[in-house]
Amino acid sequence: MISNKVALVTAGGSGMGAHVAQRLAQDGYTVGILSSSGRGEALANQLGGFGVTGSNQSNEDLKRLVDKALDKYGRIDAVVNSAGHGQRGVIAEISDEQWFDAFNIYFMNVVRTSRLVIPTMLNQKHGSIVNISAYGALQPSPLFPTSSVIRAALSNYVKLSAQTYAKDNIRMNNVLPGFINSMDLDREWLDRIPMGRFGEMQEVSSLISLLVSDVGAYITGQDILIDGGLVK
Repeated sequence: MISNKVALVTAGGSGMGAHVAQRLAQDGYTVGILSSSGRGEALANQLGGFGVTGSNQSNEDLKRLVDKALDKYGRIDAVVNSAGHGQRGVIAEISDEQWFDAFNIYFMNVVRTSRLVIPTMLNQKHGSIVNISAYGALQPSPLFPTSSVIRAALSNYVKLSAQTYAKDNIRMNNVLPGFINSMDLDREWLDRIPMGRFGEMQEVSSLISLLVSDVGAYITGQDILIDGGLVK
């Protein structure tokens, strides 16, 4: 068990984010959760941590989460950035506003959080940031056009960040799930997955647990697929 380490999870009130928060609490982290509903704050209290009700599209709300961690515990060891869903549809029919909204959802949530926590991680000389991305970052899908395009940009942001801060023992990685049972899934999609099944949330949270831990201390700047063989 880990003693006195603090992990922050954004968009952690439900779905994958909530599952990750529960796993990190089991690992021994004190967990801070940001969510736009009260569910994240309630879950954090159940887990013996702390929560903030707000949006990962707000610098002020994210700063409240970070400040709360530093005021109460004086450290931030791990951050997991989860996100909602941007616009779907035919790529040429997506409006400017929808593209910018998706950029906020998939990309700027990571930029905002990283900007806030990296100074603390620099002072500590350690820290790990993991972003929940998607398989479309490496193999774009017409089903998820904004996600595929913008998360490809996130991959380069992560590589640059990892290169910049590796010497300071600060790591950043993306996990790229395929079709996971946290989603409302159509069974016909199973035909695309070589393993013939959807992924489980605990499989993704176990990977994230490894990446933020000392066991994953030599892994940085990576896009790590967890997709049952979907991406060829």
